[in-house]
Amino acid sequence: MNAHPYSPAFVAGGFGFVSGALSVDESGIAVPGRSEALVAAAARLSERLGAIGMSLEDVVKTTYFVTDVTLRDEANSHYELLFESPRPARSFVEVAALPYGATVEIEAIAHRRK
Repeated sequence: MNAHPYSPAFVAGGFGFVSGALSVDESGIAVPGRSEALVAAAARLSERLGAIGMSLEDVVKTTYFVTDVTLRDEANSHYELLFESPRPARSFVEVAALPYGATVEIEAIAHRRK
């Protein structure tokens, strides 16, 4: 049984909609550190995409939720490593808090290009 009342990822009309992937490890524990949190959230995002037969290459839009907007420069550098050009559209939003003590959450929309 899913621990949450929503799907971590859902496919409709060739699009994949991925619920926010938190900066937690495989056990659900918040990952400390700025760049480490970005890497962890991206890893959880990749796992969710994989569950619907998609990958980061299919992502067309992301939304980053962060508890510290000064993470933006590091997120930009990480984005350049994570995605090839042309990179997906992105929104970057500061929030007061995230579940489980996470500091980064990434949601995505993907589209099967092949």
